[in-house]
Amino acid sequence: MSKHQKRLSVPDSWPVERKTATFTVKAAAGPHGEQGVPLLIVLRDVLGYVDNRKEARYALNQGTILINGDSLDDEERPIGMFDIVEFTERDEHYRVFPDEGGRLALSPIDAADADSKLGKIVGKGQVPGGNTQLALHDGHTLEIEDGEYAGSDSIVIDHDDEILAHFPYEEGALVTAVRGQHAGEIGEIEEIQVTPGSSANNVIVTQEEGDGFETIADYVVVIDENFVEEDDEETVTTAGEGAEAAEDPTDGGDDE
Repeated sequence: MSKHQKRLSVPDSWPVERKTATFTVKAAAGPHGEQGVPLLIVLRDVLGYVDNRKEARYALNQGTILINGDSLDDEERPIGMFDIVEFTERDEHYRVFPDEGGRLALSPIDAADADSKLGKIVGKGQVPGGNTQLALHDGHTLEIEDGEYAGSDSIVIDHDDEILAHFPYEEGALVTAVRGQHAGEIGEIEEIQVTPGSSANNVIVTQEEGDGFETIADYVVVIDENFVEEDDEETVTTAGEGAEAAEDPTDGGDDE
């Protein structure tokens, strides 16, 4: 397996320019699968807080950059949808959120909202002892004793895996599309269309401003009204000033 990642072949969700250089950093193994964006890209290409890998490592070693409440020391750690990114010295807090076109963007949030994150339930099963295990969209799992949770529901958990809120996947629910041509759009589910056989189910979504849209059910995530308020704030999606990466095939396109 190659240790390098060409810019032209990165997932559409990665917020990087395709033609400024040949290579970019490759994501390490971790949450979010192939859609996970390396933390270095967030720090360098999106925010412009560092110019290269060496600066990113130094910044991470200060312990002032938190991902979902934890301090990290791996600049290749994948960051993905609904993760919470905090810069304690700057008093800045962001939620990773899909922007128009499906690119991941950073939405500013209040410090009080940075103590929890939203997760979409993608799996549910029983574990020894009778508890229920929920699997979330980013690969995170947690055990619960009881509760009426179903696949495609969303939950809000704190950094100790305590469930703070539950948003059922049902008609009338507020959702955002995270993939497909309507990625980044928000509306309410008008109808859930169950397709017989192996074909994907569809949802019809209405919008207060807009014509609404129809998309694959797996492409939507149930959210709460706070997301709509935060979506009105300015998001960070493009590279900061001076954040261009030098092309270096021996290091995935990153300055040392």
